Amino acid sequence: MPLHLVKLCVGVDAVEQLTAWRNQVAGRSEPTFHVTRMAPKRKDEILDGGSLYWVIKHVIKVRQSIIKIEEFRDLDGIKRCKIWLGPELVRTAPAPRRPFQGWRYLKPEDAPADLTKQSGGEDLPDELRRKLIELGAW
Repeated sequence: MPLHLVKLCVGVDAVEQLTAWRNQVAGRSEPTFHVTRMAPKRKDEILDGGSLYWVIKHVIKVRQSIIKIEEFRDLDGIKRCKIWLGPELVRTAPAPRRPFQGWRYLKPEDAPADLTKQSGGEDLPDELRRKLIELGAW
């Protein structure tokens, strides 16, 4: 079973904003990467089909598949890690999260389900989805 990562999407207020950034940086079909200070020690488990789940405004809302994890040194000689992400942004069932720093491992059984047209909710506005969570209706 793949292991996932969860990370705060700082400075982003909605999935559409993340999508616009991704399209501007790499286009719809190109991978992007996210740089972190620390590299995951459980790299092999993550690369076995894991995803990066983005927390936007205290709620996991979307995920991207992780396609490569690459350690490197920046221009100042400091060790960093590039997490290469697939181009597709997959909306997930909303899952509230408390603030944290860096990234965290996310077990497959704790990962929110993908939203699909069959499961419903894919086209709901984020604000309505948030209110449904608050009311306990989701």
